[in-house]
Amino acid sequence: MLEALYKETKEKMDGAMTTLDRDFNSLRTGRATTTVLDTVHVEAYGTEQPVKAIATITTPDAHTILVQPWDKNVLGAIERAILAANIGLTPNNDGKVIRLNIPPLTEETRKELVKQAHHMAEEQRVAVRNVRRHSNDHVKKLNKDKNISDDEMSVALDKIQEMTDNHIKKVDAKLADKEAELLKV
Repeated sequence: MLEALYKETKEKMDGAMTTLDRDFNSLRTGRATTTVLDTVHVEAYGTEQPVKAIATITTPDAHTILVQPWDKNVLGAIERAILAANIGLTPNNDGKVIRLNIPPLTEETRKELVKQAHHMAEEQRVAVRNVRRHSNDHVKKLNKDKNISDDEMSVALDKIQEMTDNHIKKVDAKLADKEAELLKV
């Protein structure tokens, strides 16, 4: 009974870490990376789809992202979607491909991106704590319903707190790494 709860708690906390990774990948760092376009969705063929579903995305050099659609008819839609996504990049459409030039980051931009990273990390810390609260409530309910003893409840609460502490440390470590990456000139 408690083992299933521990497993579920760990999976949900790991989900917060996955979300943090995805969020951090969406922050541009002055180097070209295809993950910048992960959040961009294009209205094409009657549905909304991610860019990577209708185009090949490559990085020919450290400061350029190349988007090459499989169907040239969606080139305009991709360009509009990139502009609408407000990712801070201006698409250059040459009729065959879209080039996104990654400008070097200014000091002010770097500091703003660090603030965004701190905000993203805090959201995931809150998510981890919410998982802890939910799991603790479940353990306390099991104890109240006489399904587990007071000692088992105490051990379970300690184990959940330990999981929480470990995941918060992971969030902090990922934030420190991202901050160093963003501030590196």
